[in-house]
This record gives sequence, structure tokens and C-alpha cells, in this order.
Amino acid sequence: MIVGAGLSGLSCALTLHQAGIPFQLLEASNAVGGRVRSDNVDGFTLDRGFQVYLSAYPAAGKLLDTEALQLHRFEPGALVFDGKKCHRVMDVFRRPTSLVTSALAPIGSMLDKLRVAKLRWQLSHQSETKIAHSPDQSTDSFLRAFGFSPRMIDSFFRCFYGGIFLENALDTSSRMFAFTFKMFTQGHATLPANGMGAIPAQLAANLPNKSIRTDTPVASVSTTSVTLADGSELQARAVVIATAAHHAAQWLPQLQAPEWRATTNLYFSAPTSPIQEAIIALNGSGHGSINSVCVPSDVCPHYAPSGSSLISVTLLGDQNQDTLIDSVLEELSHWFGPEVNQWHHLRTDSIPHALPTQNANQSPSPNQIDGIYLCGDHTHSASIEGAIRSGIETAESFIHYHTSTHS
Repeated sequence: MIVGAGLSGLSCALTLHQAGIPFQLLEASNAVGGRVRSDNVDGFTLDRGFQVYLSAYPAAGKLLDTEALQLHRFEPGALVFDGKKCHRVMDVFRRPTSLVTSALAPIGSMLDKLRVAKLRWQLSHQSETKIAHSPDQSTDSFLRAFGFSPRMIDSFFRCFYGGIFLENALDTSSRMFAFTFKMFTQGHATLPANGMGAIPAQLAANLPNKSIRTDTPVASVSTTSVTLADGSELQARAVVIATAAHHAAQWLPQLQAPEWRATTNLYFSAPTSPIQEAIIALNGSGHGSINSVCVPSDVCPHYAPSGSSLISVTLLGDQNQDTLIDSVLEELSHWFGPEVNQWHHLRTDSIPHALPTQNANQSPSPNQIDGIYLCGDHTHSASIEGAIRSGIETAESFIHYHTSTHS
């Protein structure tokens, strides 16, 4: 029995199914996906919070049919707003024609950019296992120790990785930073043609009919049973909790659930794109509430109806909603000018439980407590790859245990 049909629960279920082991997947909400969901609003595809899929993810790439997802790539780089204008900073190894403009962009020094190349080379020659067992410290401390200037850290790394880690103090583990940096250099940030929700939808589509029960909240669990909110009890050979950590802790009080990173995302429709390019724009000015802006329909036209553009604006933390739309548009007018007055607000997603913390030397949650299995990004790494890998590894652990005990 698997409780929770997010990426980890679906990955666990699919791994069991491929091994010929029957299961039942229970989901409290009305659909699969957990924190990775997409909705259609007036012809626009709105992901629940800005997310991307990194095409170099190893475990996720093996489990998913990425060709069927029709992944659309971001340009390997960013536009960095310095308070007056946007400057282009590209991965010159993949965009060599941008060498001069990237080198001359006033984002860090020339020495900083050479250090980026050095870091890229070093991490490309390190395995994921070596990265996972490297000495841990905060990302901020790691970058300073590597020699990056405060200017480079403040104007680029805080906003770029702030959007990934959902915190710009860069307290996140340097191991997580090194892993994601390696993934960005080996692959691309992408969006599926039908939104990020296409990822869990594909996993679910590969499972047997009637193996997933939505709108089925769980009241309690034991090692061999699950009690539903309606009082009925379901028996099982084993139970896997694949929910978010704070939900799992309601059933397993001994679980020390990590704290959460929050984010707020606003979507606007616009007659035209202010960027006209499949690239993310970062706030490197050190001022304002916006962390990043992108136009998903520039990356993948399916995100917006013909003749319109979809604007995604990401803020870190849980924001006060009262005057948020007006204040964000006012801030954006300094980026893009009066054209923002033509934008129409589509939706605001306030997501208090967006990403579990993964600070330096913070141990992941165990994958088993008192005979009950656990999976989720809190048991591995705070990422799509971490969620999927945790589901695979939990299923493999169950398969190995029951194969060995019954052989």
C-alpha cells in the first residue's frame, strides 16, 4: 500500500509494477502529482509554481519517456537585471558566440567567469557519488571559498540559485549546489509541452487500471494496514508513506520533518513577450521582491493560446496578497517599461510547502521507521530527481527484502 501519489509515490508504484508486485496507491486529493501539477486557465497552461525539468537527471531520465514529454529547452544562460537594464550571461561552452557579450557583462569580474569555467570542469569530472560524499557546507561558504567575489555571488548566484533553492541566503547544502550545477552543465532546463503536470501524468498512465484511488484521505497507518478517513481499513503486506514530510509526521511522530521553503508565483497574460526568447530573467539588483521572470510560452508555445504570451513571475517566501499584484507590476515596469500596463493577471500561487530545506550537514529523513517505508524528496534530495529516485530506491528495498526473506 502506497500513501501519496506525488512523484515519489508514483515512481515507487511503477518500480513495483515493473517487478510484478501488486500495489494500491492512495491519494487524498483529486489527482496525481503532489507538488507537480498543471492547470488550464483560459487556454494557458499554469504550473503550480515555476518549475523546470533538468534533462540530465539520471534516475528520472531512465524512468520517464522524455521523448514523449516533448521537452522544450531554455537557453543555457540568463538575463540579469541590474536595476537599469538586463545583461546577458550565457554558458559560453554551449553558446560560444556569446563569449564576448558574456565576458563584458557587468555581472561579476572576468576572474569570476574564469572560475565558473574552472568549477564546470571540476564538477564534470566528479561522479554524483563523490559529490554526495564531499565535505558539506553552505552554498554561500562554498562559493566564497572557491574564490567567487561578493559581487558575483550577490548579482548572479543568489538570484539564479535562489530560484532553485527558494532561498537567497544560499544556506542550502553545497552538495546540492554541486549536483544541480553539474546537471545544468550536462543538460538543459526544460518544460514539457503539456506542462510540468505531464510528468506525473505519464508515470500514472503506465500503472494498471484501478491501481490508483484519488479522493481517498488516510487517517492512520500501521506496518500492515491503512485506515481511511471514512473508518474503513485496508490490509497490506507493507505500507509506504510517500506524502510530504509534514503529513508523514502526523502518522509517525518520531519523524523529524524538515522545515519548508515557500514561494509565491504570479501569472500574467500579455499581448507580446517582453523577453522574446527562451531564457530566464533574474533580479540581480539586490532590490525589490521579484526573484525571476520568464515567459514559458517563449520556451514552449503550447503554454499560451495563439496571439498571447504567458508571463511567470517568481517571488521567494510567502507574500502578503493584499497589494501584491499592483506592487509586482510596478516593479516590473522598471524592467520592461509601460507595456506591463497591458498585462492581465491570471493567477497567484502562494505555496508555503514548496520545497523541504536541505541545509549544510542536514541529514535526510530515513526511508524506514518502525517497519513503515518512507519515500519523498525529504528522504533523498530536494528536487524532482530526488523525489523520483527515492521512490525507486524504496521500491527496490522492499523487493530485495521480500525476495531474500521468501527465498
